[in-house]
Amino acid sequence: MLTVCISFSQTNDIDSLALELAFQEQDSLKVETSLKLIKGLYEISEYDRAIKYIIESEKLSNSLNYKKGIAEITYYKALIYAQKNDYLNAISGYDKSKKLFSSLKDTLSIAKVNNSIGLIEIKRGNFNKGLEFSLSAIKELEKRNLNSELNLAYSNLAKAYYSIKLFEKAIEYYEKALNVQIKLDDVQGINESQIKLAELYSNKKEHRKAIEYYEKVLDNKQSDNDSIRGLIFPKLGGEYLKFHDYNKATKFLIQGYNINTRTNNKTGLLLALNNLGDLNLQQGRLKIAEKQLLEAGEIAKNLNNKTELLKHYKLMRALDSTRSRFDSAFIWQREYYELSNSLKKNEVKLNFQPQSTTDLVVNPNLDKIQETKPTQPTSVLKPLENRTLEKYKLILYGLAAALIVVSALLVLIYLKRNSIIRHMQELEEKNIKIELQNEAFAEQTKHLENVNNVKDKLFSIVSHDLKDSLSSINGFIDLLKDGSLSREEFDDLIPELSENANNASLLLFNLLNWSKSQMQSLEPKPSLFDIQEVFENKVKLIEQRMENKGIELIDHSLRDFAYADRSMFEIVVQNLLANALKFCKSGDTITISNHISNGTCIVSIADTGIGISKENIGRLFNNSSFTTMGTDNEKGTGLGLSICKELVELNQGKIWVESTRGQGSTFYVQLPKSRPSA
Repeated sequence: MLTVCISFSQTNDIDSLALELAFQEQDSLKVETSLKLIKGLYEISEYDRAIKYIIESEKLSNSLNYKKGIAEITYYKALIYAQKNDYLNAISGYDKSKKLFSSLKDTLSIAKVNNSIGLIEIKRGNFNKGLEFSLSAIKELEKRNLNSELNLAYSNLAKAYYSIKLFEKAIEYYEKALNVQIKLDDVQGINESQIKLAELYSNKKEHRKAIEYYEKVLDNKQSDNDSIRGLIFPKLGGEYLKFHDYNKATKFLIQGYNINTRTNNKTGLLLALNNLGDLNLQQGRLKIAEKQLLEAGEIAKNLNNKTELLKHYKLMRALDSTRSRFDSAFIWQREYYELSNSLKKNEVKLNFQPQSTTDLVVNPNLDKIQETKPTQPTSVLKPLENRTLEKYKLILYGLAAALIVVSALLVLIYLKRNSIIRHMQELEEKNIKIELQNEAFAEQTKHLENVNNVKDKLFSIVSHDLKDSLSSINGFIDLLKDGSLSREEFDDLIPELSENANNASLLLFNLLNWSKSQMQSLEPKPSLFDIQEVFENKVKLIEQRMENKGIELIDHSLRDFAYADRSMFEIVVQNLLANALKFCKSGDTITISNHISNGTCIVSIADTGIGISKENIGRLFNNSSFTTMGTDNEKGTGLGLSICKELVELNQGKIWVESTRGQGSTFYVQLPKSRPSA
């Protein structure tokens, strides 16, 4: 609505000026009115209509010899030529208008012309020349506080410095442009400056500043459209990825991916896919990362986006190295170096060497018009004598021979140099391949050491603790088989026999799960189950042992559901109950209970046994085989609680203990009540 109102207002102003112009006398006042009309038409891009008034006004100004009018008309005509990309006529018009303004000593108009010349030169890629003209205009424009012209001047200078890789100066002038654009409420200019500043700070590795500017763009007016968000979200996600802030990186990258997919914006989609591939690679989701990176590579090739293609090659090399696919990693490495070298060569060919800011000095004569004088034709040389000609011919032949010899030497040097470079590249590639293989061998060695440690521990436990329990059971069976025991004696030994069998069973159970966890092959299969039902089943297994030891069970459990792997939870409960029984004396109690806290399920198993010292609490859940004897000299492996901790954490839960020496211990297990959100 605001745009429509402004356009309507400008149209009314132009119509009223055209009407006023029709009834004015043929004098300088009519030229001034015509100039206002031309300026209005130029601002709303009605260039053809403006040209008609320029032609008429130019005739009138020339007939009146009105120099100010001629200068202004010539300037506006050059501006229109520039908008139509007619470089030669634009530059010619700027030079003529500057000459007229100089004769009038109109320094402000000269500054405007210089700024316009700077703009067109920068636009054509003549950055040094454009910088020189724009810098010469800045001082006068700043003195007059002409924000609209300063906006153009600062923006042009920033673009030029950016193009010649003087990034510090580019940042300086983009920030100046941004301050002026905020005053003018130039929303499009604000967005462009903030995006460029974010990119510049990102190149400088100042990622927090880059994030700050990207987020400012999203907060601006008109930034809720898909084209801007589709560009910003992938870049912002990439910046958060630099800090390993995976939650925010995921949020912005997925939003960017969805917007660009919906709008079919291939450039934004390429940025999102490359950064998503990097994110999933860092988090170990290699299949997803590979799929995203391969799609990004296809898009980059179709768009001929060599910067993103270079990033794609680098990420694919890292992916294949992680998977120990070194032949593929080597190919990606080679592609990366070839493209990188190609880009560097093109940069050298297409771009001039940037000047330092100290070398770039504004020409003090830019505000003056200097006409070049035509050179006089040289006189014709008299014919030389035959003898002199022969002498020069001999010299010429000698120089030609010397040139051939030097050229041959240069060619040989060039070929030798290329051979050395190729050899060095081959050596470098071989070194990279060897480094990648060494990294893989180191990882395999570490894995084999872990496997060997697991094997040693298993053999140690099997040869001592499990052997003791099984030997005891075999002894009872042999006595019974030989008839050495009466029925009454056998009945008396049944509790001890049962105790040994339970110990052997629990020991085997723990050994199996511990070895699986060490081999990283435990995979939870979560489902909803009743906690009270698990308590009931596991209490039955230790009722006889509790009765024999004179320990009372207090059951405060409630019917409630948890979302976890039921088999793993049963192992945890069985171990915790066995521990409580092990460290209780006759007359002690074991209390089981559960309750809900902050949407999670808390299970507790408390005993009034001997408790745990403070120095030992920190060693309970470590995989260090820490164990102590029970109240009836029961043995342990030291694996039970470390297994409990791994099983609980595999199910997105937590386990901890509170204990006082001589008063008892309480073990807590926290589990989710529903599927955790991704």
